[in-house]
Order: sequence, then C-alpha cells, then structure tokens
Amino acid sequence: MSAVTRQAVIDKLSAIKGPDLEGDIVSRGLVSEIFIADGKVFFSITVPAERARELEPMRQAAENAVKSIPGVAGAMVALTAEKQGGGMGATPQPTPRPQPPRPQPQRGPAPPQGQQPAKAGVPGIEAIIAVASGKGGVGKSTTAVNLALGLSALGLKVGILDADIYGPSMPRLLGLRGKPEMVDGKTLKPMQAYGLEVMSIGFLVEEETPMIWRGPMVMSALRQMLRDVAWGALDILVVDMPPGTGDAQLTMAQQVPLAGAVIVSTPQDLALIDARKGLNMFRRVDVPVLGIVENMSYFIAPDTGKRYDIFGHGGAKNEAERLGVPFLGEVPLTMDVRETSDAGTPVVVSNPDGAQAKIYRAVAEKVLEEMKREREAAGEAPAIVFE
Repeated sequence: MSAVTRQAVIDKLSAIKGPDLEGDIVSRGLVSEIFIADGKVFFSITVPAERARELEPMRQAAENAVKSIPGVAGAMVALTAEKQGGGMGATPQPTPRPQPPRPQPQRGPAPPQGQQPAKAGVPGIEAIIAVASGKGGVGKSTTAVNLALGLSALGLKVGILDADIYGPSMPRLLGLRGKPEMVDGKTLKPMQAYGLEVMSIGFLVEEETPMIWRGPMVMSALRQMLRDVAWGALDILVVDMPPGTGDAQLTMAQQVPLAGAVIVSTPQDLALIDARKGLNMFRRVDVPVLGIVENMSYFIAPDTGKRYDIFGHGGAKNEAERLGVPFLGEVPLTMDVRETSDAGTPVVVSNPDGAQAKIYRAVAEKVLEEMKREREAAGEAPAIVFE
C-alpha cells in the first residue's frame, strides 16, 4: 500500500466546492490540520454552526474524495464551527466572509421545552450502558471489560465499545491484534474476544500513535465506531467512556440512548470529588445512574494475605448512600487483576471460579437489577431476561 501524503489529500479537497459553491474548501481556509495514520485520514471542515445539517453533503463529498486516493484505507471527516486556520502548509487565505443564517427545514415537532430530544437507537442493540469515571487512573477500563464479561457469563450477548479515543485499552486488555474487516465497503466488522463483540480506535491506528484531535473529530470517530459497525444482535453494549466530564463525554451522553451509567471511583476523597462530577453530568442529561463501583477498594498482599486500605476504604459506598444511588460493590486491588489485564486474559475468564471473578459477576447482576428497575419505573416492559 503506497504512503498517503498530505499534499495528495489537499489536491483532492481542492476540487470540493465551498458553501454556496463559492471557491473550494481549501482556498477558503475551511480545512483543519490533516492527520494521517496507517492510511487513515482525519480532518474537519469549518462551517457556520446553524448550517451544519444543510452542509452535510459537502462533508460527505470531501470524505468520498479522500477515500478515492490510492492507499487511503479510510477517512473520518467532521464539520465544526470552531475557528480554525488552514494548518496544512497551504498559503494562508483570508477568513471566509460570514454567510447569513438560513432557515432550517422543520423535521418533526419540536420537543416540549425542558424535555430532551429523542436519541436515535442502534439497530440490533437492546440496551447501551456507559462505564465512566470523573478522572483517569481509577481502573475504569479494567472494570468495563470485566463487567462486560460478567454480563456475558450471565447468558447475555454483549459487545464493548472502547470510546476512550486518546487512550484506547481494549486491544491490550483483550489480547486483540490486527485490523477489523469491512463488511460492505463502509461498515466495520467488530473484533471478537471471549464471546464479546469489540470495537476500538486502537484497532485502526498503531498503539504508539498519538491522537491529537479536536472535539469534533473525536465525536465523528465515536459516531462511526458506534453506528457504522455491524454489531449484530446484542442484549447490551458496554461503552468504556473517556475519563472526565469534557465535551466528548457530554456529547456522547446527550446523543447516545444510554440505558444507564456505571461510575467507577477509588475510595479516596479526590477521586470521589471527580466521580461526583461525572454522576451529576449524567443526571443533567437524564441518563439513569445505575450505581457506583469502588475499585482498588483495598489491597491483599499476595505473600501474607494481609489486607491494606491503601486508598482508604468505604468512601465510594458512603458517597453512594449520600447521593441516593446504588452501591454496586467493592473490587479489591490484587496482583492477578493487574497480571491478567496486562496479559490480555481478564480475570473473569482466566480464573472464573476465583474471588475476583465472583465480585465482577455480582456487580454485573446488580447492574441488570438496576436496569430492570429503571425500565419498570419508566413504564417499559423488561427486555433483558437471564437465567
């Protein structure tokens, strides 16, 4: 496969007409910095925010043009209203003159004031749950993968989406290598491990490649990994969310029909402050919080079996009680969790009869109970049945 150059991309994009067919998107300075990794091309196009939907065909034309370049394995193109320069090495151009707002076509009745608009579901997926944390380093991804495997052990068909664009963990946690196949030229086939359907940006770029993307490009990538993947029929899709409460996390919570969120925290006060922020974010966008998991709850010395409360203990449980949300369980910090995670053999499948696996399965059972409770409270018939 020949190497894709930035100049080849610029040449192709120079043929794409700008808004209102005035000039092209390159000469008008609408194209952001172009990022190329492993034959994949990523960039965004600046447009007036109120015209984003109207100019979607222009975005699609730019994406198709880049995909036609020999050596290009894929392209992710986002529309953004952020002010951006033509950072491609092209000659700086005058700032595009603002376009007057145009009325947008009304597509269905507007939702009542104060009510969130309906979120489009993903065909074949019964329920989507997010595993989130207010900060990094609390074991969120390890919890997410073992929760997914715990749900699978209960007889459910489960997938996991690694939405942590800047630090994808699923390839290493599940011991997966290689690239996903294309089903019909535009839909990705998820990778498989231990009965899970798996998708991650880590399959599409090399592990050492830094992901220096702006928010709109992150959201474009997440949208494609969620909706342009042949997930098949799933009872539950677990989404390993990026840590924190930034724009990407908020937009994901607003646009994806989440059945609920699981918050992961360690026991100490600083982590709990951040966990509280994550919990409040989901509440503000009407996503049910299924509960809090206290990870690294205590440490068991492998030689003596003695217990050490390295980060304190019980903080997440007390916080759950104070906030009125379910407490899903305490997960201790043990050597086998770290070793099996690094080896790509999560503890739920590598030692299914061990104490750690039992804890994760118990957390999975509580998550299902809370999902059922939320469905009943919303007046929906339970859609998930397990033996």
